Amino acid sequence: MTDIVDELRWRGVLAQTTDEEALRKALADGPLTLYCGFDPTAASLHVGHLTQILALRRFQLAGHRPIALVGGATGLIGDPKPSAERVLNDVETVQGWVGALRGQLSAFLDFDTPGPTQAVMANNYQWTEGVSALALLRDYGKHFSVNQMLARETVKSRLDGEGMSYTEFSYVILQSLDYLELYKAYGCTLQIGGSDQWGNITAGLDLIRRILGNQPHGPAHALTQVLLTKADGTKFGKTEGGAVWLDPELTTPYAFYQFWLNADDRDITRYLRTFSFRSREEIEELERSTAERPQARAAQRALAEELTTLVHGAEQCAAVVAASRALFGQGELADLDERTLAAALSELPHARIGELAPVADLLTLVDLAPSKSAARRTIREGGAYVNNAKVAGEDAVPVQSDLIHGRWLVLRRGKRNLGAVELG
Repeated sequence: MTDIVDELRWRGVLAQTTDEEALRKALADGPLTLYCGFDPTAASLHVGHLTQILALRRFQLAGHRPIALVGGATGLIGDPKPSAERVLNDVETVQGWVGALRGQLSAFLDFDTPGPTQAVMANNYQWTEGVSALALLRDYGKHFSVNQMLARETVKSRLDGEGMSYTEFSYVILQSLDYLELYKAYGCTLQIGGSDQWGNITAGLDLIRRILGNQPHGPAHALTQVLLTKADGTKFGKTEGGAVWLDPELTTPYAFYQFWLNADDRDITRYLRTFSFRSREEIEELERSTAERPQARAAQRALAEELTTLVHGAEQCAAVVAASRALFGQGELADLDERTLAAALSELPHARIGELAPVADLLTLVDLAPSKSAARRTIREGGAYVNNAKVAGEDAVPVQSDLIHGRWLVLRRGKRNLGAVELG
């Protein structure tokens, strides 16, 4: 089996483990069963979840059995945020999101091939729904020290501010119950998560020891991964438009691809090691290429194609790559399917028009020129393009046959500045 601990350490994502020597032995004696939980607090997972999703995938490829736990119960409560109380969603909404998340997780793990590494999908609503308030307090709550619960960083930060409800304060009990139930049902002996989950995970370890004593499936373990940050100080997985979702209806495959393609050179090495399944030799070669010729963006392009294929499929990836190239004159815009083109153009400065107008007017409309006189000068100097064709005259006006799919014009100033107008 692959030494997954060494693999995670080389990739720079390993934050903490409990007894590492004992964990290595359990992994070597494998297959080991592990889990990671994902709460349905929105209709889709986002790229911030990929660190943990792909870690489950790495463990499965290394010969272990992953459990993807979707928190139908914990999602009704919400893991406490450091700054403010979560808005509680109704049961029907959360259960709908559970289905959406289960579908997304199925794209990353093998749930179908029988054998010791076949992935398991679980929902903690199954074992939590029937637990009464008295049972929760008597059977589980008595094993939790309030002093330890108060010592958790999230709790301390909230108590120093606006405070925290008892509902969110109790979240750790429910997550610990998850580990206990999965340990009993599947022999699950490892929980993974982000480094901010260390307190929740170790509380689960303690609950297993207190209730089961000799731990019939062997010692339980914890492993956390480093939380990603961006070099420019902004939050990973966020853009000006909000989160980068895995659902193509919320973030188009084109926008998903562009997120990775536009990654800062200072971040791309960490992104490659965290998210790529390429070999160490391939990744180190891409890192050298970035250092020597950053303008080529070879590492960003490789990661964008790999992850877009993984999340959205090879066909969608090919379509968005073709669109990305065609927008900059390296392919035929008219050959792009309408949906992919519309998604690509929605990411550009764009405007809707009621009738065709001179190119100079259109350039100003989408902020490719500060004024009509500047737009005319750009055309005169040969720097204006419509659908990748150079505009010949200052008074040029597009005609109906120029419209791609009967509705779009793609405008470009110079090599890199793009905009679009839609007739309708």
